[in-house]
Amino acid sequence: MPSSSQPTHLRVLVADQRTERLAGISKVITSLGHRVVAEATDTAKVAAITSDELPDVAIVCLDESSEHALDMIRQIVRESACPVIALLDVEDAEFIDEAAQIGIFAYIVNGEPERLQSSFGIALRRFAEYHGLEGAFNRRAVTERAKGILMERHQISERAAFELLRNHSRHTNHKLVDIAQAIADHHALLPPARPGAAPDAATT
Repeated sequence: MPSSSQPTHLRVLVADQRTERLAGISKVITSLGHRVVAEATDTAKVAAITSDELPDVAIVCLDESSEHALDMIRQIVRESACPVIALLDVEDAEFIDEAAQIGIFAYIVNGEPERLQSSFGIALRRFAEYHGLEGAFNRRAVTERAKGILMERHQISERAAFELLRNHSRHTNHKLVDIAQAIADHHALLPPARPGAAPDAATT
């Protein structure tokens, strides 16, 4: 049985070229208290299945064709819907390296229930951490872009541009990143730069 610290009641997608193995893996997943929402064997369909079912986690099994498994992983990762776990029969360093570059968040060798359950927790934590960092980088990029737009339009310093953003955020009770995103999206509607404006214009 899964420990209380491990995720429960997950919606799981299982992708495997060998249909005869799907039933066994699905049975193990169900025994852990999770639900298999889809089984995929066709690379051409796995992306659509991922998009339709929106699983919490996906398991891709390595079979005779490593390229088939890697294609499965590519299609699921492209949807960015859930973390992917690679399931191997034996250790395969070359496959693991390629799969990691594509975007798996965990891998296990053999499908023992305890290892499988543990891999769910690891993959979900890494997935959340990755998207948290990705979100932070995106927010920083949007803010930097907005500052650049304000600096160009108002002929002000970087610090003054940030003060404009921060003051407007406080006065309107909107998140700074949302204001920055609006500026980045609609900067064409802003007034043109003022000729001869002081570079360090006051920002009250």
